[in-house]
Amino acid sequence: MDAAEVAGLVRRAAQGDQRAWQGIVDQYSSLVWSVARGFRLSEAQTADAVQTTWLRLVEHLAEIREPERLPGWLRTTTRRACLATARQSRRERPVDAAEQSSAFDHGGHLDDAGPETNALRQDQQVLIRRAVATLPPRHRALLGMLVSSPPVSYEEISAGLGIPVGSIGPTRARILGRLRTALETAGLHDAALN
Repeated sequence: MDAAEVAGLVRRAAQGDQRAWQGIVDQYSSLVWSVARGFRLSEAQTADAVQTTWLRLVEHLAEIREPERLPGWLRTTTRRACLATARQSRRERPVDAAEQSSAFDHGGHLDDAGPETNALRQDQQVLIRRAVATLPPRHRALLGMLVSSPPVSYEEISAGLGIPVGSIGPTRARILGRLRTALETAGLHDAALN
């Protein structure tokens, strides 16, 4: 894809064109994932860094001054997200396996299931990610901010997305309802979207 095509996609996506957004994701998803995997984070951490990169793009799409340089912007943003994730993981205290085991033996659910259950969980995660990918960029950005770590305040979400504070909760409920319907249609009835 040449620079003019990239710039055109970015401009159209910034104006709300879903096809242009999907074109950007299709074109650059492998780039973002390859940069993130280079940091040798856990799979979950890598996925978080990739999600953060796309979230940052949604947040700043209209502000990119040189849209033809999007690949470089994505590389830099992915690196920063990975470094932030790595720094955060160093601050977290590892849990002793014996502690974890005793904590879950008293009514919790430890991941002691067999490979079939783990495979089923992975399939469910894929379905959930696909359902989330069908949401408009603003809805994905809102969900990403609502589940971010460290938590983002409603005031920050309001400022970042231009949504009134009082609309955030109802919008979240509508988005989760839409996801729930999409997942039920896909045959996933036990996904917790509460």
